[in-house]
Amino acid sequence: MSMIGAGILLGLGAAQAAAPVHRFFADDSFWNQPIPANAEVDPRTERWVKLLETEPTHTNFLVNSKQWTIPVYEVDASTPLVKVGLLALSDQDRIHWHTKRATFGHGPGFDLVPLPTTASPDPQADSHLAVVDWQRKLVWDMWALSRNPDGTWKSATGMVYAADGPGVFSTAALGVQDGESVHFHGPSRAAGVPAVAGLILYDEVMAGEIRHKIAAASRFCAYKEFVFPAAWTDGFTEGGIPEGTVIQLDPALDLSQFKLTREERIVCVALQRYGMVLVDIAQGQPVYAEGLWGHPGRSWKGKLRSTGGLTTIPYSAYRMLESGPVTHKGDGRSKFHPVWDDPQTNR
Repeated sequence: MSMIGAGILLGLGAAQAAAPVHRFFADDSFWNQPIPANAEVDPRTERWVKLLETEPTHTNFLVNSKQWTIPVYEVDASTPLVKVGLLALSDQDRIHWHTKRATFGHGPGFDLVPLPTTASPDPQADSHLAVVDWQRKLVWDMWALSRNPDGTWKSATGMVYAADGPGVFSTAALGVQDGESVHFHGPSRAAGVPAVAGLILYDEVMAGEIRHKIAAASRFCAYKEFVFPAAWTDGFTEGGIPEGTVIQLDPALDLSQFKLTREERIVCVALQRYGMVLVDIAQGQPVYAEGLWGHPGRSWKGKLRSTGGLTTIPYSAYRMLESGPVTHKGDGRSKFHPVWDDPQTNR
């Protein structure tokens, strides 16, 4: 058995390893395709790796699992339907987002949302949350979701889409205009992809195998450059890495030289087989694991560490793959207002 194949099972019994686990999107979705053995490496890889190595926190790729990520709640026909209103923009928000709009936006068909009473968005400012109805094969995702004093809900963004669909959105269908944020048109991810796309799910890791590409973000996403599957970008680094780029952990890398937990090794094997995809900017280079708050009995503790596991693998062990044509459009607000309030990390 190959090194990668051996890493997938990791001592699990055959019955456990074969247990069915949900995977978002169709089998032929971009997100669910392994990287071909003959995939072409982007000639800019060396320059981009050196750019990543200038990360001011001096941290390699890390895992967001406790905050700044996406909690997912399973729902069904019995789950109460909730009207989620639009979050209004303050005067300061309009300056920050370089817009005259009064609100962000919800996408087509986003109306009543099945929200469990125990649903709790990301505790950080992004306040993401997704719900999935596996029977109806529908996903709803939101950014900046919160309760009003009267108990009703509001969110900045909202999308509903097929759990067994392609997992990509069309730039033209979204209607986003050059210079503005895609958040005004529904998507929660700045690259204009579903929020659940590439999310590391607890059940799949416990089953021993991740069978899809993994969502990631970077401080160094390119300004107004994106590639498929991204439909947009909020990058602000001239000459940076386009959102939508696939980054692969060297498939020949011997993972045994790193002190990884069983679950971290499963993630690394997926990064070798499927790679990661840049879907957003961040103050660092995280990959995203499902947020488990609100799910008693489930925890990443002792399984996926924020630092100390994946972060021990240097940026030089990764390579960027050739993508399709580059679209030179995107969110231009970084030219008018700092993306983050901390000038030290606003790069």
